[in-house]
Amino acid sequence: QKTTMTSLRCITSTVLVLGSSIAICNAFLTSQPLHQPIARHTTNLHVSNGSPDAPKTDVEDKQLQWDLFTRHQALDGEWWGNWDTYDYMGDRVGSTVAGVSLKPDSDGTSVEHNHRILSASTQSDCNTCFSSSEVTTMPTIATYTPESLGRRHRCAAVGMVVGPSLVKSGAMSTELALRHGNGRVRVTFQHAPVWERGVEPGSCPPQGLKLFRTVVSKERLRDSNDEAIEGTIQGPPSANEEKDSPPLPGNPRFFRPVPPFDWHAKWAGTSWTWGPQTGDRGWAVEELEDADAWHGRPTGDTSGVWSLRLPGGVLIQCPRVIVSGMPGICRLAWMPESEGKEGTVEDGNKAKLLRVEASVSALEPIISDDDDDMMVGFYPPILSSLRTDMMEKVGELEGATLQEREQAADGYVFSQNEEAETKEATSPKMDVGSTSSQRTSAPIDEKLEQKIADDPRNALDF
Repeated sequence: QKTTMTSLRCITSTVLVLGSSIAICNAFLTSQPLHQPIARHTTNLHVSNGSPDAPKTDVEDKQLQWDLFTRHQALDGEWWGNWDTYDYMGDRVGSTVAGVSLKPDSDGTSVEHNHRILSASTQSDCNTCFSSSEVTTMPTIATYTPESLGRRHRCAAVGMVVGPSLVKSGAMSTELALRHGNGRVRVTFQHAPVWERGVEPGSCPPQGLKLFRTVVSKERLRDSNDEAIEGTIQGPPSANEEKDSPPLPGNPRFFRPVPPFDWHAKWAGTSWTWGPQTGDRGWAVEELEDADAWHGRPTGDTSGVWSLRLPGGVLIQCPRVIVSGMPGICRLAWMPESEGKEGTVEDGNKAKLLRVEASVSALEPIISDDDDDMMVGFYPPILSSLRTDMMEKVGELEGATLQEREQAADGYVFSQNEEAETKEATSPKMDVGSTSSQRTSAPIDEKLEQKIADDPRNALDF
């Protein structure tokens, strides 16, 4: 069976340094925070056997995670956005204007997590603020330290996953976040216990976890204003704001058209991967192959994928149902910037693509020590792997027609031999003794077999 893999080159020549200065290792090169970062310790991602390796001790791992968290997520400000809630059918069923405050203390040793909800407001002539607003500050969600952060959070460059974890309702929550400049996109998937058809719910342990709610928030970093419980706030990003004050290169533009074809291009950049056994590793992605370009297949690779493509270049995917023994992959892809137009301040700017994917496992049974046939409960859900990709567009796909790009956008995977196969199908060979129907169907079967050999996912829709 023929398989394709993304061309990855492990960075070996430099050591990653995260702290008050930007890292010199290209595999982890990211933009500077909007605000001046708080002074903190420097953490090294060691190089072992010629390739980046995980921190050597648990203390170093915690410090690395803390540096990433305070560099990209816990900044001096509040993340304001519209928390849009979608049901299983993909319909938006609610929206809340709210801000996430991740406020570091003066010495950078702890971060306080709060939510501020806009409960009432009166719009002024200003396109970016409310003239009169009533903001409700919720009780403190949590206070994080380098020792406690890793209980639910895992960071990988500009990407972050929170969970998977159980909430009070019994559902499992998995949150993904990507940050770019002064903006970020955050999505929360919630899966609830389900039983097979014909099985009375509650009569036995859950047989799966089915997606029932998704919350998506496109957020802008705003200056914090602790005293403005009743006053003026800037609120979430808006189309009028971006029209009157276009974001500078390096910051996202949420309100812009992103054609489906824009996802299908040549992408190259860097990748950060993490696994329980391999730890943190940095890679240079020289070329993203079709099999790894899941952002170009919005409906996923199987019928078990739930997906939603949103305006502004946002794509989310997750399992419809998570069952025991089969890890599910939650994904978020975001194109925060498009190619700059000639004659504008963005002239020469390359399109950006950010991706984060987390593999989660749940419903792992706990077997009784006294009876191998008796289950006494479930282990907590775990994070199996994490990957963040930071890509730039380096060119157009060669040999791919608009029709092939459209097919790829619908989930169809085309190969480089498509043109030759098409010619063979349109000019079938005449075999002696064969009927007209046989002459028509044989080349089609051969074409299908070749497509399945190129990529088994092409068999899913047939």
